[in-house]
Amino acid sequence: MKTIVKVGGPDEFFKHGREIAKLADQGKSIPCERVISFENPDDMAKLITSAKLSLFREIRLHPGSIQEISDRLHRDRSAVRRDIIDLEKAGLLEIEDIPFPGHGRKKEVRAIAEQVLLAL
Repeated sequence: MKTIVKVGGPDEFFKHGREIAKLADQGKSIPCERVISFENPDDMAKLITSAKLSLFREIRLHPGSIQEISDRLHRDRSAVRRDIIDLEKAGLLEIEDIPFPGHGRKKEVRAIAEQVLLAL
């Protein structure tokens, strides 16, 4: 699924919704995409930092636990965890609690978005 991260206000949001509804009414296919829209460019800039983009790319290519990911990136585990939570809230990642044979459970982090496009 393609994910678009952009800056846009309520008018643009409702315009996009009308376009999707029009396609549905006409029986046409609806694009398989997710749009994450920020009204304030500063809010978008907080989500799209170079550290978070590198983290997202790493998780997209190699899902794993927070500890595994922080080890691969040579970053502090708590900082990686904070960034993962931000990216999960935005809808770019998901964290799943899975059984870990012989050791209880672990949290597996993986990308939801296959492709992310940034638009200003």
